[in-house]
Amino acid sequence: MSKTITIFFADDNALYLKNLELTFNSKPYYNIKTFATAELCIEALSLKPDLIILDYYLNSVEENAMDGLHALKKIREINNTVPVVMLSTEEREDIAEKCMKHNATEFIIKGDISFARLREIITMVFLDKQIEGDLISSVHNAIRKEAGRA
Repeated sequence: MSKTITIFFADDNALYLKNLELTFNSKPYYNIKTFATAELCIEALSLKPDLIILDYYLNSVEENAMDGLHALKKIREINNTVPVVMLSTEEREDIAEKCMKHNATEFIIKGDISFARLREIITMVFLDKQIEGDLISSVHNAIRKEAGRA
């Protein structure tokens, strides 16, 4: 089991994206990848991220860029299990409902506590991955022990 988790951050706000990268790249167990467009994020899905943090509005870098909701739909077509956290500057219930309808793991409003909430979610994903790895190791050890008795 890998001791790192790969996190994708997709946001068209370069300053916010840099802040995310600096905040979370300081940990040696995080492998951070940042993307200014949803298209670039989707192209990199072969890297098998453990978590995707995706801005709802993603069209200020490229005029015809895919927005976050369409990116979420596309990601779900490719990988329905990777946790995807949607971020938005707007505190609108209809946006949150749309995201959750398309299987977003969480919807977070960008603001004072958004980094703390992201840290909690990232920590949970990291712990889940460790627990999964420990369970797999335990099963493999049990199988080897049983094979040795046969």
